Amino acid sequence: MMFDTHAHLNATQFKEDRQAVIQRALDEGVHHIVVVGFDRETIKGAMELAEEYDFIYACVGWHPVDAIDMTEEDLAWIEELAAHPKVVALGEMGLDYHWDKSPADVQKEVFRRQIQLAKKVKLPIVIHNREATQDVVDILREEEAHEVGGIMHCYSGSLEVARQCMDMNFYISFGGPVTFKNAKKVKEVAKEIPMDRLLIETDCPYLSPHPLRGKRNEPSYVKYVAESLSEIKDLPLEDIIKKTSDNAFRIFNISR
Repeated sequence: MMFDTHAHLNATQFKEDRQAVIQRALDEGVHHIVVVGFDRETIKGAMELAEEYDFIYACVGWHPVDAIDMTEEDLAWIEELAAHPKVVALGEMGLDYHWDKSPADVQKEVFRRQIQLAKKVKLPIVIHNREATQDVVDILREEEAHEVGGIMHCYSGSLEVARQCMDMNFYISFGGPVTFKNAKKVKEVAKEIPMDRLLIETDCPYLSPHPLRGKRNEPSYVKYVAESLSEIKDLPLEDIIKKTSDNAFRIFNISR
């Protein structure tokens, strides 16, 4: 039974057939899904899905691209939602230097405040990092994020940075890119990640795995990520599924 640790079922891409997508996930053996909300609209959607389905949980936070839009009221709202029994993490948060909507200094401040909030409410954090690796690692260290730990979402960085993050109590999560035939670096890193720090995700509707690249991604496709990791690590698929699920239950503090 698989655990998709990062999905955006609250995205508009699922507006027409969301229930069917969720049913397909169940049919393929995806027993738990964490839906991530990262702005006002998607946070509301994540909460609605978490309240409607027993096996769906919510992660709530503010995306770095939209950091400039976050208000004091938004941060207070996230803190309020953190007390909800179906909210299992804060995020996705972090830094994204690819887009220029939000200045770097604003992103850093919003990132730091969300880490501080996570420590206050005692929830793990989910990290988005794009072209900002050193600043992300530095802020995690400076803010003592190891106290709550969390997940390096859709990891594509180096083994050295992964080890630094694991030393700070973070899990390393792989998505569709680990299945790509030309993703040599990601596969090499995945091979070295200890089994007790490994997670799988889809990041749907984005980053569809091989052989479905270019199509809309969905939670049922997380099986392709598990299968790829099974090949990379030369371990039975059942071992990958069991261990990544065990790890997800642990980091999200979900009881079975």
